[in-house]
Amino acid sequence: MPPSSNTRRTRIAPSLTGPLHLGHARTFLLTWALARHEGWRVLLRLEDLDRSRLRPGMVEETVEILAWLGIDWDEGPLLQSEELGPCHAAMARLAEQRRVFACGLSRREIRAAAAAPHGPGGELRFDPALRPPPGDAWHCGDPRRSYRLRVDPGEVGFHDELAGAQRFDPAAECGDFVVWTREGLPSYQLAVVVDDARSGVSEVVRGEDLLGSTARQILLQRALDLPTPRWWHLPLVADAAGVRLAKRDGALSIAALRAAGASRERILGLVAAWCRWIPQIEPIGLDAFRGLVDAERLQALAVHEADPANRPRLDAATIAALAAT
Repeated sequence: MPPSSNTRRTRIAPSLTGPLHLGHARTFLLTWALARHEGWRVLLRLEDLDRSRLRPGMVEETVEILAWLGIDWDEGPLLQSEELGPCHAAMARLAEQRRVFACGLSRREIRAAAAAPHGPGGELRFDPALRPPPGDAWHCGDPRRSYRLRVDPGEVGFHDELAGAQRFDPAAECGDFVVWTREGLPSYQLAVVVDDARSGVSEVVRGEDLLGSTARQILLQRALDLPTPRWWHLPLVADAAGVRLAKRDGALSIAALRAAGASRERILGLVAAWCRWIPQIEPIGLDAFRGLVDAERLQALAVHEADPANRPRLDAATIAALAAT
């Protein structure tokens, strides 16, 4: 049975691997406004396990930018790295079930293996033929090895509140995926599953680039006997060339736009115009923006933007309009 409405929770969970951009603004603002419309509690969780890409000041900058956008939260901010005990317990359980194995192979070695073709979309796939013999124990901090989940063949189906019926085959797409890294830390897939469950998250609202990850997370939820939340995957914003915005591509940050003179009201107006809820980009207030968002409108948005030609794009003219006075 789903939880009652007064216990429903969602989370806003930015990763601290780079500055927030306008694609993040749209996703987080729509998540927040939907939660406030539906009466869900909002948890702010900062995902900081990718240590190689963290830089000083990202915690403070991320929290400050979210607050400047008008987003508030009922719990947090929580740092993902502050409580890893539940992830250790989850790994111990997976090891007891013999669902995980140690892997010392590099990406280059996996790529070079004749038995390890790429999955759909070019994702590097770990073939079961590369698994070592059974018997290795799990050690949380072995720098020579990561640990992977044994993934059985077969599709995983689920319903998404925005994208509709979904089916993915993790065995064919990624194969055995990493759940514990060489740095002695849980992977994204394991950490998000454990953290959502222990925080009572019942509604996961995020970008549609994580639809494929949902199937992998469901496999972990089943193995760990954890509840599965409702899924809400929002369409993404693209750049002028039609490629989704990404931190690694140097997408213009909200902080940079703010420094150039962009107001919160203009960014809210941009998001509303991208969603076709107002006819053009113009400043709107936070209360007016919040009043535009409900589940039905988001479902209609997802249907419209299922066609990539209908996706909003961030081009030079849009950036210039944000800073106009």
